[in-house]
Amino acid sequence: MTEKALRLGTRRSKLAMAQSGQVADAVSQVTGRPVELVEITTYGDVSREHLAQIGGTGVFVAALREALARGEVDFAVHSLKDLPTTQPDELVVAAIPVREDPRDVMVTRDALKLTDLPRGARIGTGSPRRMAQLNAYARSRGMDFETVPIRGNVDTRIGYVHQGELDAVVLAAAGLNRVGRSDEVTDFLSVDTILPAPGQGALAVETTADNADLIAALAELDDPFTRVAVTAERSLLAALEAGCSAPVGALADLLTAGQSVKEMRLRGVVGSTDGATLVQLSTTGPVPETHEAAMALGRELATEMLAQGAAGLMGERAH
Repeated sequence: MTEKALRLGTRRSKLAMAQSGQVADAVSQVTGRPVELVEITTYGDVSREHLAQIGGTGVFVAALREALARGEVDFAVHSLKDLPTTQPDELVVAAIPVREDPRDVMVTRDALKLTDLPRGARIGTGSPRRMAQLNAYARSRGMDFETVPIRGNVDTRIGYVHQGELDAVVLAAAGLNRVGRSDEVTDFLSVDTILPAPGQGALAVETTADNADLIAALAELDDPFTRVAVTAERSLLAALEAGCSAPVGALADLLTAGQSVKEMRLRGVVGSTDGATLVQLSTTGPVPETHEAAMALGRELATEMLAQGAAGLMGERAH
C-alpha cells in the first residue's frame, strides 16, 4: 500500500514551483513518501504595487503559513529572504538546505558589464537595497545611470531588456539558476559591490511545531553552515528593526584555511536609495556553534551600524 502523499505548500510562480519541486524530490528521497505540490496565491503575487509600498515583510509568506495552520498542507517552502525575522511559536523552520549562489546578477543589452553601461543607462530593480548600493557605486566611480523601480517575475523583468525598455535589470543569481536561465546572466555582481539581501539564495522549509516526525525527517535536509550564516544575517536585519524591503544588505562568509573552516565574516550595509549615504561595516570571529551565538553576532554588528547612523537610512521599519 502506497503511503499517503505529503502536501507541500508553494507559491505559484515559475521560480517558486521550481525550488519547491527540488525540495519535494529531496523530501521524497528522505521519507520514501510521494510529495504533491499545493499551489497557493499570496498577497505579494497578486498586488501590483512595489514591495516598498505594500510593506514587503511577509507578503509572500502569510498565505502559506495560514494554509499550514489550517492543516491544508504539511509543510511549505519559502525563499528565506521573504520570511519575517520573527518566527511564530506554532511553526518551525525544520530545514535550511545548502545555499545557492547568494550574489546579484545583471542581464543587460548587448552583453554589457556594469562597468560598460553607457551614460544615462536605465537599470531596473524592485529592491531599495540594490538601488542604494548601485547608486553609491555610480557615485564612487563617476558613472551616470538611472535606477528604475520594476516588479514582475523573471520573464517580465528580462523582457524589459529584450524589448529595449531598459538597458539592464538586476536579479538574484539563485533564482536564475533554479529556473535554468543562468546562461542569460551577463555580469555577476561582486558582493564587494552589492551585498545581497539577508538570506538571499537560501530556502526555508517550514512546518508546524507539533509535527515531530516530519520535523525529524526534514532535518536531514538541513545544512548547518548555511543555517548559522543566514541566522547571523537575519539577526542583523531584526536588530536594525528593518523589514525585508528596507535597503539592508548582509552576507555571512565562511572563511577557510586549507580544508577547514576557520572563521565567519559578517558584512552589513544600509544606505539611502540615492546612494548618497552608506553605512557599511563587517565583523569576523569564530564560526558560531549555536543559534544564540549566530544571533549575537548579528546583533553586535547591527549595534555598531546604528551607532554610525543606520537608523536614519531605512524607509521601512518592521512591526
